Amino acid sequence: MEGFNIIAQKGKCKLGSHCLIIGGTKGAGKITAAVMAAKGARVSVIARKKPGDSEFVSCAHYYSADVTHMNNTRAVLDDIIKTGGPVNNVLFFQRFRGKTDAWNNEMAVSLTATRDIIEYLSDRFSSSGQKNIVIVSSVASDLVACEQGPEYHVAKAGLVQMTRYYAVSLGRRGIRVNCICPAIVMKDEAKPYYEKHKAAVRLFESITPLGRMGTPEDIAGLAQFLCSAEASFITGQSITVDGGLTLQMQASLCLDKLLE
Repeated sequence: MEGFNIIAQKGKCKLGSHCLIIGGTKGAGKITAAVMAAKGARVSVIARKKPGDSEFVSCAHYYSADVTHMNNTRAVLDDIIKTGGPVNNVLFFQRFRGKTDAWNNEMAVSLTATRDIIEYLSDRFSSSGQKNIVIVSSVASDLVACEQGPEYHVAKAGLVQMTRYYAVSLGRRGIRVNCICPAIVMKDEAKPYYEKHKAAVRLFESITPLGRMGTPEDIAGLAQFLCSAEASFITGQSITVDGGLTLQMQASLCLDKLLE
């Protein structure tokens, strides 16, 4: 199946490890694609829609696929491997963003698609270099985010357990599997909202021990580390990236605000 196959600045690209990013045109996925490319990786990105001009990363290949339709996705994955070679790193950033049939669609996008892609690629990893899977979940895998529905929480918790399962089942193949659990992140797409609601930003900063909101770069930095040789004995872990926010008792946060 023909993808976008758009490459920028081809002459400057390196031929390093092959990194596949699912959902790599927005938020932390987009920044991670840029970070991995800057580190010399061959980056392939699967997106449901064609990215805008500002979402393209130099040296990356872009492919169109609805990951809930696995027959078509398999063809895209075959094309990716044919073009870029066996994969070294597979990173999952996709999530359901629609409003209809939220339960079934969230399960299909977050859980079923992740499982199906891992199963399909498990024997298509490179025979050399690092072999990693990084799954992005959320602190809502363990806590309740009242603005999200039950499907979101169940899917995020499922991704954490899926990380553990595949860390065990794929470990003998030398494939490491880890999970990133962010809290609220100041993504580019959300900046206009926060610029209009500066009080919300000040509140998040005041209740976060490190005194700021998270950024996509925070997620991308950890993803890059987990795919590196420096993390070669780390697998099956779910790492929270929240500046220390979830270390605090909710009641204590309320008391702090009342006593200000």
